[in-house]
Amino acid sequence: MNNRSSQSRGYKIFTIFNYIFLTLLAAICLFPFLNIIASSFATPAEMARKKFILFPETFSLDAYRYILSTPTIFRSMAVSVIVTLVGTIFSMIVTSLMAYGLSRKYLYGRSLFNFLIVFSMLFSGGMIPHFLVVKSLGLLNTYASLILPVTVNAFNLIIMRNFFQALPDSLEESAKIDGASHLTIFTKIMVPLALPSIATISLFYAVSYWNTYMNAILYINDSNKWPIQVLLRQIVIVSSGLQVDGAMFEVVPPAQSVKMAVIVIATVPMLLVYPFIQKYFVKGALVGSVKG
Repeated sequence: MNNRSSQSRGYKIFTIFNYIFLTLLAAICLFPFLNIIASSFATPAEMARKKFILFPETFSLDAYRYILSTPTIFRSMAVSVIVTLVGTIFSMIVTSLMAYGLSRKYLYGRSLFNFLIVFSMLFSGGMIPHFLVVKSLGLLNTYASLILPVTVNAFNLIIMRNFFQALPDSLEESAKIDGASHLTIFTKIMVPLALPSIATISLFYAVSYWNTYMNAILYINDSNKWPIQVLLRQIVIVSSGLQVDGAMFEVVPPAQSVKMAVIVIATVPMLLVYPFIQKYFVKGALVGSVKG
C-alpha cells in the first residue's frame, strides 16, 4: 500500500513537472512569433519605445495597407504557391516511385543505389557546379530552376523507403498471384497504405519549396518571377535604408512594422496547412524511421 502511494505521489510530481516544463518550452517557442504579429500591428512610436511587444497599445494597419496596396506581394505570393504546389506534387511522385523500387529486396543493384543516396547526403558538388548544371540545361530565369534541382531529397527518400520496407511482403505476393503489375500494386495497394508517410513527406517538401530563397537568388534574375521569400529580403534591406538594385519599395514608416507584417504574410499559409495533416505527421515520421 505504501509502495503504491509513493509511486502515485512520484507520478503526480513528475506529471506536474512535465506540464510546467512543456508549458515553458511552448511559451519560449510561441513568444517570438507573437511578438512579430503584435509588432506588425504596432505604431511607430510604440515600436521605438518598446523592444518586445505582445499586445500593442494601439492597433495600426498601416503596414498591411502598404504591403497589400501593391500587386508585387500578390505576384510573389502566386509564384510561391505555384512553385510549392507543382514542386511538392512532382517531388512526391518521383520520391515515392524511387522509394518503392529501392524497398524491394529483389531490385538489382539496390545496395549500390542506397549507398549513392546516402553518399549524396554527406557530399555535394557545391554551389558553382550546381549553377553550371542549371545554366547548361537552359533553366536560368525559369520556375523549373526552383523545382528540378531539388526534386528529390535524400532524407525524405530514405524515410519513405523505410516505410515501404515495413509493409508485409505478403501484400505484394498476393497481388502478383492475382495478376497485378508492379504499377497496379504501387498505386492500388502501397500508396493507400503509405498515406501517413506521404502526408509527412509532402509537408517537408511543401515547407522547403515555400521557403525557397537561395536557389531563387542564384537562378532567377527577373524580379517578376521572385518568390515571396526573396521579396521579403528586398523589403528588409530597403526598410533598413540600404540601396538595392531593382528595389521595388520605397522606405515608408513604420519600416519595422512593414518587415514584421511581411513575415506574418509569408508564414501564415504554412501554418494553415499543418493542422490538416497533423494527424498523419507523427505516425508517418515514426513508422518511416523505425526500420532501416
